Amino acid sequence: MSESAERLPLPCPSCSPGEETVHEVLSPGGQTTVRCTECGHVHKEKIETPDEVTVDVVVSQDGDSYKATLNAVAEEEIEAGDEFVVETPEAIQQVRVTSLEIGPERRTEHAEMSEVDTVWSRVVDNVGVNVTIHPKEGDSRSEKSRSTKAFLPGDFEFSVGETYEFGDDEFEVESIQLRDDVADDYRHKKLDHEGDTAFGKDIKRVFGRDTKTSAWSAW
Repeated sequence: MSESAERLPLPCPSCSPGEETVHEVLSPGGQTTVRCTECGHVHKEKIETPDEVTVDVVVSQDGDSYKATLNAVAEEEIEAGDEFVVETPEAIQQVRVTSLEIGPERRTEHAEMSEVDTVWSRVVDNVGVNVTIHPKEGDSRSEKSRSTKAFLPGDFEFSVGETYEFGDDEFEVESIQLRDDVADDYRHKKLDHEGDTAFGKDIKRVFGRDTKTSAWSAW
């Protein structure tokens, strides 16, 4: 049996007429030829193929945007926050839906795929997290806060009170500001209690305190 052959759950008239078993598709078509993987019986079944649609996808990543397409079942529902994989000539990426365009200048957060003109999304498997680092307590008043960006997997976790090191930067997280589209998934939009944790893909900005033992280097 080919490992790449399509498989379907179907009743088998030979060994399981009342319950579905796994069947291998031998010949697709109006009358699909299938073989039961339990007893090997070959028979024909009429397989209904759901209607599919192709919709445009706008993918945003670190200020840049590009277009892709998504093939989906027409009656399938999609909403803001859903994640799926898009494939482009450049890369295969995991994205999260931010909004749905269902007509000229008409946006919604929930719809059937047949209603959608464009899916607006952002990359979540590899992200750039903005970080503001404040000088250490007791440093000269001339020292200023500075900003950097940490590039990391979307499921990387930041926790308030924990110390992180990225390149030449080392800092303790004091608070985390979340993105607007994920705030409902957390306790608050801004996390500032010891142990509060968020994924990199959900973060708008991390605020930290410099912890390096060497002197502060002004940029």
